[in-house]
Amino acid sequence: MLERTTNGTKYESNEGDKKLQQRQVSSMSRGKKQLNKQDQNVHSQSRKVIDERIRRKKDARPNHAVQHDQNAHSKLQKVTKKINEMKDQVIRAKAYLSSAPPSSKSSLVKELKLQIKEVERAIGGATKDSDLSRSALQRMRKMESSLSKARRTYPDCSSMSKKLRAMTQNAEEQIQSQKKQVSFLFSLASSTTPKGLHCLSMQLTAEYFALAPKDRQFPNQQKLHDPKLYHYAVFSDNVLACTVVVNSTVSAALKPEKIVFHVVTDALNFPAISMWFLLNPPGKATIQVQSIDSFKWLSTKYNTRFRQNSSDPRYTSELNHLRFYLPDIFPALKKIVLFDHDVVVQKDLSRLWSVDMKGKVNGAVENCQESETSFLRMDTFINFSDPFVAKKFDANACTWAFGMNLFDLQEWRRKDLTTLYHKYLKLGYRRPLWVAGSLPLGWVTFYNQTVALDRRWHILGLGYDSDVVRADIDLAAVIHYDGIMKPWLDIAIAGYKDYWRKYVNYDDSHLQQCNIHA
Repeated sequence: MLERTTNGTKYESNEGDKKLQQRQVSSMSRGKKQLNKQDQNVHSQSRKVIDERIRRKKDARPNHAVQHDQNAHSKLQKVTKKINEMKDQVIRAKAYLSSAPPSSKSSLVKELKLQIKEVERAIGGATKDSDLSRSALQRMRKMESSLSKARRTYPDCSSMSKKLRAMTQNAEEQIQSQKKQVSFLFSLASSTTPKGLHCLSMQLTAEYFALAPKDRQFPNQQKLHDPKLYHYAVFSDNVLACTVVVNSTVSAALKPEKIVFHVVTDALNFPAISMWFLLNPPGKATIQVQSIDSFKWLSTKYNTRFRQNSSDPRYTSELNHLRFYLPDIFPALKKIVLFDHDVVVQKDLSRLWSVDMKGKVNGAVENCQESETSFLRMDTFINFSDPFVAKKFDANACTWAFGMNLFDLQEWRRKDLTTLYHKYLKLGYRRPLWVAGSLPLGWVTFYNQTVALDRRWHILGLGYDSDVVRADIDLAAVIHYDGIMKPWLDIAIAGYKDYWRKYVNYDDSHLQQCNIHA
């Protein structure tokens, strides 16, 4: 942990801070690059899973929903009928032009080229027929007249059919190429730290090391180990993400003074996140910021080593796997709620603490409804062709989501599930039992140890599905931007951004200086 003791002279303390600050700042770029590398194969597989989930959702919708979509599509066709006809005219005209000799300067060729320009100009940026000008219909009639001449000039239908098929194939190839490019750019955007966030971390880090050690302490630290309070944890290396999780939880709470937030980050981001919450304390709630480097027992007690030869941070990021050590991180606590850093809390969560856990360890929202895009089968990420897996687990067992989980730490300790996690982790190193990430490891570690929460506690999909029902979002206690389109990125789904943005103070001077705007 990067805290300093008050022993020794003030000069010694400040000199030590300066050296550590230099090391932190100089390594920040390298650290960010390493943490943000993404394995393209894993991304491709995840993208396929998401596409399949969205397809299943559409296929499984009730008849009245499908009928509603058909009616809506029919209405859309009616309001764009003329526009579609004009676009079709342009395609036909270009097909006829392709049949003309390359050096042809006939009046018909000139006429078709002129009509194509006129019709395209008439369409312009129109999205419905009512946007078209009166002259557009006149140009449409002129184009039809030119097309009639072309039909008489080029009567060979088979030749025209071949031309159209070739044009279609070429267009489809271009579309596939564009899709691949878009997929790559989305992957790149999701794995790259925005310049504004990097600037913010640098500024806050410099300010943190300028503080005297005594000024780096948070108030009310005596509450950190009180099991009677509501304890929440989030593990993150993102300043703004942590801010939204904390601010939204406290804002929605009926008794914010009973909330204790435990933020755990890496050594690189510890100064920045600490400085942010020193400058922006969470009202009546208590907050603690820790560095994973302060958990010396992680290497001595468990001899933990994640797969270092992988470029996928879901293997190498200790923060992502730290969730499996909750009883050791918080030895004095009985229960804790763990958030992913891409959630927003909309309702008071105090009722969670009275949920009957039925002797189970993990309280989570299940993903068992095939009509939902969040639906996942066990065999989505787990290799059931392996005899050990097939014997130990049921491929049809109901799955659940990380993002907001209630953990009974007493039951966890009693059942020693961290040791079980290590067993599965090592097995996964020896042979391909599951794909990257902590979710499949969570499924097997907490297999038969999970109690289902009402789905209104936690709704997923805001990071990849633009069709999440708005009423469901508004009713949910916690909304989750799982997927690559995180709300702090430019690629976020526009319709969901405001749920996240309202918990960020964009008037803050640090955000203004780093050009971070709504």
